[in-house]
Amino acid sequence: MLTPLSRKKCIFRSALKPMDAAYIAGLIDGEGTITLSRKHRNDNRQLALSISNNEKRLLEFVLEKVGAGHISSKRVYSEKHFPNAAYKITNRQALDLLEQITPFLQSYKQERAKLVLNDYVRLSPRNGKYTPQQNDERETFIKNFFDIQPV
Repeated sequence: MLTPLSRKKCIFRSALKPMDAAYIAGLIDGEGTITLSRKHRNDNRQLALSISNNEKRLLEFVLEKVGAGHISSKRVYSEKHFPNAAYKITNRQALDLLEQITPFLQSYKQERAKLVLNDYVRLSPRNGKYTPQQNDERETFIKNFFDIQPV
């Protein structure tokens, strides 16, 4: 079932059942990443959640339940390595997923998720144009985000 988000956005999402949200949070805690990445060197950082796994079926489950994101196959460079795939979701859709799974995260990733939920939208104008104050605040946010590391 599609439901509109609470914040003003044009994105719709599938509301996850608590059991599915907890399972996906476990996958992210164990096999995943919550990060701020760049597509290109000079681009602004954007929110990205990813899960890498050898079992593509797990990733297909996540894609089906979330209703957004994509799965890509990773190149195998050695016969000793198993084929691997990665599920990835970015920006506002990733933010929406974080809203649903954050209570279930158990690692340092929960602290990162809470920081993102508190500040990402305010510090990420949709047009990509930052005032000098926003730019300073965003740089502080990014530093604080990456300072959150596993214990």
